[in-house]
Order: sequence, then C-alpha cells, then structure tokens
Amino acid sequence: MQPQPDVFSLQNYLNSSIPSPYPSHFQISSPFPINVQNPNSFNGFQSATTNPQSMSLSSNNSTSDEAEEQQTDKNIINERKQRRMISNRESARRSRMRKQRHLDELWSQVMWLRIENHQLLDKLNNLSESHEKVLQENAQLKEETSELKQVISDMQIQSPFSCFRDDIIPLE
Repeated sequence: MQPQPDVFSLQNYLNSSIPSPYPSHFQISSPFPINVQNPNSFNGFQSATTNPQSMSLSSNNSTSDEAEEQQTDKNIINERKQRRMISNRESARRSRMRKQRHLDELWSQVMWLRIENHQLLDKLNNLSESHEKVLQENAQLKEETSELKQVISDMQIQSPFSCFRDDIIPLE
C-alpha cells in the first residue's frame, strides 16, 4: 500500500506554483520552523504520509515489534502447553500408580479371601466328617441301648424271683 500524499501540506502550499494573492515584495513566513535538511519535517515531527521511506521504516519497526510480540506470545503459549503436557503426564503417571496400587490391594485381598475360603472349606469338611461319625456313633449307641434293654427285659421275664418282676423296666 503506497502512502497517500497530503492534500494540504504547509510546505506544498508555500512552494506551490500557484501565484500568491499577495504582492511579490510581501513575504509570507511560516509561524512554524521548517527544517531545511528535511523540508517535510514539521516542528520536529515527521508525517508518515509525507515520507514513504520513514513510513516503511516505521512500518518495518512496527511490523518487527508486532512480529516479536507475536513470537513472544507464541513462546508463552508453547511454554504453557509444554507445562500443561508435563503436568498431564505426571498426573497420568500418578493415576496409573494409584490404579496399580489399588489393583495390587485387590489381588492381595483376593488371595487372602481364597486362603480363608480354603481354610473354611477344610473346617467345614472336618466338621461334616465329625458330624457323620457322631451320627453313626449315636445310631450305634441307640441300637446297643435297645439291645441291652431287650436283654434286661428277657432276663426279668425268665427270672424265678418275683422281686425282680416288680422292677421290670418298661421298654420304650
């Protein structure tokens, strides 16, 4: 984009080829000092539109400043991304460690429960065997009791002594 020349510039007005409405012996002087080295300079300030070279330098400086600022912004953003990525990796690592620790605890609990279950099954089997033995022994004792009662009853019936007959134990 090329700079537009000023439509009205004091220097252009003073140096114009348009005849002055004042007589030639009447000199017009500017109330503002004009820089002889740089006639486009106005009171120490330069107009960016009157000097294309200064505009390009100014433009280059501002573009350079903007580029530096953009680069700085990109660096800050990249730094933040890098920190966030590192933070996320650390968080994921901690999460995996927690998960592994929990899994180890669960496996430990499974093993403990399996051992306890095995011990309880062994105990149950022993008690079941003992219970069967006790039931068999109880049945055997009942049978022996019944046999002994029958023997006693038979002995009382066959006894010649009457005193034993009064004490007959009734069989159940």
